[in-house]
Amino acid sequence: MDTIKVPEGYLETLDLHRGGFNFDNCPRNLRFIEKGLVKQTQAKKTGTTICGILLGDCVVLAADTRATAGDIVADKNCEKLHPLADNIFCAGAGTSADLTHTTEMIQSQLALLRRQTRTDSRVCTAVQKLSSYLFQYQGYVGCALVLGGVDVTGPSLYQIYPHGSTDCLPFTTMGSGSLFAMSVLESRYRSNLSVEEGKNLVADAIEAGIFNDLGSGGQVDVCVVSKDGTEMFRNWRKPNPRLYAAPLRSFPKGTTRVLKEDIRKLVSVTDG
Repeated sequence: MDTIKVPEGYLETLDLHRGGFNFDNCPRNLRFIEKGLVKQTQAKKTGTTICGILLGDCVVLAADTRATAGDIVADKNCEKLHPLADNIFCAGAGTSADLTHTTEMIQSQLALLRRQTRTDSRVCTAVQKLSSYLFQYQGYVGCALVLGGVDVTGPSLYQIYPHGSTDCLPFTTMGSGSLFAMSVLESRYRSNLSVEEGKNLVADAIEAGIFNDLGSGGQVDVCVVSKDGTEMFRNWRKPNPRLYAAPLRSFPKGTTRVLKEDIRKLVSVTDG
């Protein structure tokens, strides 16, 4: 049996290009952190409650409307239900900029594909495009999506994680308030619910997240996607109305001390 002679230096070259995570810089990075030269990266905390359920011939999605910037409520009434096509919508949790950019990019890609094939968009196509895009960035694009739509195969509901993995489920929820919403869905979900019962179920699930999670709040948006079209119910529920508005009272004159007063007459110039 003939032996194969390995060229000199081949094994060393193979080790260099083997791939995988390289731990050689870990001690160096720890020394930099101890000396205060660099800051240790930390995961960014976001807050949202989104959910979706699969009914007989439609999909019902829902989301809260609070956008946070750390401990500050940046927007009390933002939109978290994003259209990808006329028959496909998704609810987004995570980083607002990443969600807006990613959903608009997939929306444009699906529109170009419809023009090229002259057919309606398929839900599996949107899921595949989102999964492939997010997998490239290994979770660094902060998009957690609940995607639902109706195509030639019928209604379908998917859960898409930021690192690109997907699940096809009858009901699901994501976001910081997902545990509270899931408790409502698991106890009350049935596949034979009517559309109105489904809307009330997802709204109750979102309200559970709003009342128990500080990162969720505002109103409840609901979206029903069926073969006949899409119905958007903006601010369908308002669980925290402001009942007692503070009266507007003007400050009395002299409250703020006047340091300097300068009165000038305005001169008007006319022709002639």
